[in-house]
Amino acid sequence: MKTIGAAQFKEQCLSLLDSLTTEGIVVTKHGKPVARVLPFAIESKDLIGILRGKVKILNKKDDLLSTGIKWNAES
Repeated sequence: MKTIGAAQFKEQCLSLLDSLTTEGIVVTKHGKPVARVLPFAIESKDLIGILRGKVKILNKKDDLLSTGIKWNAES
């Protein structure tokens, strides 16, 4: 787990939150731990539909799982 001083945490708070890992960060004051910052757990049920309206299928005739390349497996 990464350890960081309180003053440095204050200066870099937003960038640290953007790069927060599942291990989290321990914030210290005068070398003693005072807080632990952990990412908020997202349950898998909350992920259902999260991309609705953000993904666009350009050609509805084509198969969604197709690469668009036609090939013959027998040749």
